[in-house]
Amino acid sequence: MTPLLAWFHDLPDPMAEWLTLLGAALVALIASAVIYRVGRRLLDHATRGHAQAAAVVTGAHLPARWLLPLIALSLVWHGAPDDLHGVQGLQRLTALGVMACVTWLIVRSINHYTAAYLSRLPLTQADNLQARRLYTQTRVLSRTLVGVVSLVGTALALMTFPTVRQIGTSLLASAGMMGIIAGFAARPVLGNLIAGLQIGLTQPIRLDDVVIVEGEWGVVEEISSAYVVVRIWDQRCLIVPLQWWIEHPFQNWTRENAELIGSVFLWVDYRMPLAPLRDALQRACEASPLWDKRLALLQVTEAGEQALQLRALVTAANSSAAWDLRCAVREALIDFIQRDYPQYLPQWRAQGLDRHMTAPTPPNR
Repeated sequence: MTPLLAWFHDLPDPMAEWLTLLGAALVALIASAVIYRVGRRLLDHATRGHAQAAAVVTGAHLPARWLLPLIALSLVWHGAPDDLHGVQGLQRLTALGVMACVTWLIVRSINHYTAAYLSRLPLTQADNLQARRLYTQTRVLSRTLVGVVSLVGTALALMTFPTVRQIGTSLLASAGMMGIIAGFAARPVLGNLIAGLQIGLTQPIRLDDVVIVEGEWGVVEEISSAYVVVRIWDQRCLIVPLQWWIEHPFQNWTRENAELIGSVFLWVDYRMPLAPLRDALQRACEASPLWDKRLALLQVTEAGEQALQLRALVTAANSSAAWDLRCAVREALIDFIQRDYPQYLPQWRAQGLDRHMTAPTPPNR
């Protein structure tokens, strides 16, 4: 027997078992490192040319580097005798690390897959309705899935501690009252969670939609897990809870497509000829690159006591173009009336009365 073996046999049983266990752990760590390197190369080669799969593999690299050694150590600790002092603490610690790394791996894989998928959507194109629909669905669903995975991972990790299990068992005795209190406390959170799923699936709004909310015109800039950020035209941000969109009516100007009909209202005198004004509207639309050539119409919408109300309808490819086109058409029509028919601008009735009023004639004596 060699001196080393003789020294090993002379050690106390617990120390000898621990040395054997540590030797096995070292071998397991070396094996896990080799498996990680080989597996990473194989997966990188297999997912080459597949953007989403490669993104998942990239996201899993860092968690897997920690997960494989922890799994190897967990197998070694579970192979040790149960009566070995301190081994149960290592088993619980490695189990906690494995759960944390698995949760981390799933979350990173979801986030990397979502980023790779969204990067391929043509949001910069003019006709991006389908891309915005998929973008909104993917963002909402991925955030919801990440939240569920994180919650489940945290719950499983806490359940590894006996103290937490005992606390949970004792709390079940008063679960009736606590459940009612928790239900009322968590109602806004759960309501927003369910509303987020409804918005992601039914899509009453999408990212980059033009909406009218609380009397404000803006663009949906962000849909988070709890609220929606609407960028108003003057660069203010309107923060609206998700549940509000399910419970209240609002206007969505880009629900089916981005094309819009814009209206321009004018007041003119009753004697104003409409044919020249219709020609001026057509010329103003044709001179503007914002007009999409679908509609240019002038109608009398009201005949008031003092003047006529005219409505010009013009069409544009999106809400921003429609707004600018309406302003351009309004300016062109006003300039045309001022230049060619200034006498037919609206007149106050009091002015006409003043013109015809004379001093009362004194009675004959």
